[in-house]
Amino acid sequence: MSSVAQPGIPAPEFLTRWGLPAARGVRNFAAAITIGALVLLSTGLPARTRTTPWSHGAAWSWIAGIAVVSAWVWTVAALLALVMTYADITGLPLADGRLWTNLVSFATDVEVGRYLGASALIAFVVAIGTTIMQSTAGSAILAVLGLAGLWPIALNGHAAGSLNHDIAVTSQAIHLVGISVWVGGLVVLMASAQLLQHDLPVVVSRYSKIAVWCFAAVALSGVASSWLRVGSWSDLASGYGAILTAKVVALILLGCAGMLHRRRSISRLHERDRGAFRRLAVGEIVVMSVAMGLGVALGRIAPPESASNRALTTRESLLGFTLPGPLDWPGWIATWRVDLLWVPVAAIAIGSYLAAVRRLRRRGDSWPIGRTVAWVVGWLLLTWATSGSPGVYGKALFSMHMAQHMTIATAVPTFLVLGAPVTLLLRATRPRKDGSYGLREWTLLVVHSRYTAVIGHPIVAAGLFIVSLAAFYYSGMFELSMRSHTAHIVMVIHFLITGYLFANSVVGVDPGQLRPPYVMRLLLLMLVFAYHALFSVSLMASTTILAGDWFELVRPLWAEPAAADQYLGASMGWALGDYPLGVMAGALIWQWVRADRAEQRRFDRQAVRDGGAEMAAYNAYLQRLAQHHGRERDR
Repeated sequence: MSSVAQPGIPAPEFLTRWGLPAARGVRNFAAAITIGALVLLSTGLPARTRTTPWSHGAAWSWIAGIAVVSAWVWTVAALLALVMTYADITGLPLADGRLWTNLVSFATDVEVGRYLGASALIAFVVAIGTTIMQSTAGSAILAVLGLAGLWPIALNGHAAGSLNHDIAVTSQAIHLVGISVWVGGLVVLMASAQLLQHDLPVVVSRYSKIAVWCFAAVALSGVASSWLRVGSWSDLASGYGAILTAKVVALILLGCAGMLHRRRSISRLHERDRGAFRRLAVGEIVVMSVAMGLGVALGRIAPPESASNRALTTRESLLGFTLPGPLDWPGWIATWRVDLLWVPVAAIAIGSYLAAVRRLRRRGDSWPIGRTVAWVVGWLLLTWATSGSPGVYGKALFSMHMAQHMTIATAVPTFLVLGAPVTLLLRATRPRKDGSYGLREWTLLVVHSRYTAVIGHPIVAAGLFIVSLAAFYYSGMFELSMRSHTAHIVMVIHFLITGYLFANSVVGVDPGQLRPPYVMRLLLLMLVFAYHALFSVSLMASTTILAGDWFELVRPLWAEPAAADQYLGASMGWALGDYPLGVMAGALIWQWVRADRAEQRRFDRQAVRDGGAEMAAYNAYLQRLAQHHGRERDR
């Protein structure tokens, strides 16, 4: 890939023109190897803990060594990509002192430089972590951090201010995650096959399940990226649309063929067929290569001409999309813009929950229908808050932002907690017998960890819920979440987690949480009720416009003035924040009544077993106490 000289800027030197794409390629491949190795250590091999520090010594150490080497290569390549990108933009030779003098400013003040610098910093932290890593828990934390390191790379590929910037970035991030885990896991498996020996069939089976999800992620991101170029259903009738449809169908058929090939190869691998893994690896490489090739081909086909090439208004440039017309009552339900991150998450959460319920019922166990309804309602509310009218208008109108925020922070967590997902997971998932960590084991580890015990304590959870609400709105974080796609996602995750922790400490039934007596829970709920009402009232009375500069630029002409819209938003926040707390209060009272009834039934059963001995002993104690007081009175 060669760079084109811009007017007034000298063309980059030969080393930069060829070194930049090479550095990017090495960076992406090394990141994939690092992440693949860490994922395999976290999910495939028997766990290393304090009690089992040498579990699976040779294979574990070998894969960990691969992660160390690839992580340092990732770090060096990321730094080279940062330097050469700046050299490519400025046209300065790598030997020029001005390049190195201004590099820090480029990495801190320029958007592209910040993304590349963040990517290099995360790679460096992962490299340090893999060097000192000694446990499976450490490998899991580093795997999550490594996946987070792909986000700046996705941001660097799409300029802010373009239409559908958020969808494009999310699509690219999903694509990078799928490819990295898929490619990296396969390469590490091929390099470790001899050391795994008898465990190879089990590890390959587990990796195969992950590979299916990776294929789905790559296919989803490819289709989403192509749809951004199509824009409407009518464009599918064009030549580009026909080719796109044909390629999507081919990709689906390819995935089905890959699944069949994988099943046959794994079954033969369990039969100690030495060539089965080789055939599986070749099949995975073919599927992977064709999937990536289809993505490249779709990106090089000219899309149909549309209005996307026109000059953007200031509002469109800041929001990243064209805002619909005035919001009326039907628009609250009918206005949608799919969030490519939260819609798949909600679909997977609902599908997995229903599958687990079905598994329970197949073996004759029951599961309350109310919990299932609560879980589905929670995720549907999250989908509406992020992809429905609050997600569409939330960055342009404070009132709709408040509707989105309160739905995510109070309503969604309440219903999700009432769904008791951890209890269902533990009942429907079989534990692993070889000491490795699957979904069940990782869930138990997180639920019973000291960190969860601290942040999940009722006082701490309520404090996080209260403090984060005020800190978010009365600082620059609120406006940052409006301007930055990354900050907006962090906002959603933060308030979803803090709301879940608080709701779980009050009305949760899942194991692992030490909950106070019902009287203390009710007092805590009343305290949060009061604070939430006070926050809403103070916001209604405030004359300061939150993020006023932002809303002045993006507020549509048909909207109410900023002060009136903020007053409306505070009123909506009061109502939309209090009704979930009311649901929580009702659930708490119901649980309290049920607990009292269960305690009474326990006493009754005990009385039947021992003939009322406990009650008789208590009555005798009262009689002795009365006699003692009588003697004291006589004296």
